[in-house]
Amino acid sequence: MREILGRRRKLSLRRAGRSAVLTAALTYATEWQWPVLPGVGLRPGIGRVRECGCPDPDCVVPGAHPFDPGLLAATTDARMVRWWWTNRPEAPVVLATGGHAPCAVSLPAVAGARALAAFDRAGVRLGPVVATPTRWSLLVAPYSLEVLGELLHRQDWVPGSLRFHGEGGYAVLPPSPTGTGRVRWERAPRPAGAAGAGAGRGLLAARAGAARRLDGLARPWLPDVASVVDVLVEQSAGVPGGGSSRLAY
Repeated sequence: MREILGRRRKLSLRRAGRSAVLTAALTYATEWQWPVLPGVGLRPGIGRVRECGCPDPDCVVPGAHPFDPGLLAATTDARMVRWWWTNRPEAPVVLATGGHAPCAVSLPAVAGARALAAFDRAGVRLGPVVATPTRWSLLVAPYSLEVLGELLHRQDWVPGSLRFHGEGGYAVLPPSPTGTGRVRWERAPRPAGAAGAGAGRGLLAARAGAARRLDGLARPWLPDVASVVDVLVEQSAGVPGGGSSRLAY
């Protein structure tokens, strides 16, 4: 009996010793079947500043992009995920978007806050929303370029600050450390059966859920991109970005 208890204690200590990033990466890969890989991460810079680990001194997404391994290495294999984050426990978790995995639409944080307020007023149910100090990303169900093209063709104009992360793209997931700050959930993932009962109650539940552990949660529900694109285009208008919208990073 003591031996069994001893083994349980060891197992509990091992789980407690896992980094939060590794725990999240395993949940995404093994429970939700979202293909992930470690991002390039950060390295010490001048003074207290930390720089992107890639060779580009002017990297626009410091730490928060694939480099080595490349995006094609994304996997749902638990052994590979453990190996990556055991060796690099603070590496950002990068989701390879598209295919059977979620896609994403990202916009500047100020526009993202306005968009979420508009969705709440209209009673529109949202899926997970990822936030950094500078940009927010709404995770949506997988879409094809053809579907996205038709949706954007209906718009008079698509702001350059609005970005679409589909097949061949990526998004960074919580609780990844990046050059602009740690990634967090603005709206926590909720399972398919947890339908929102009104914008107010749904918002409170989402904020409360953001502080809970993700392990054991059923695969999150995701909205269709068609249900969010109009509001995102509208709320991104006037936000600096320039040019036409980018399909992926």
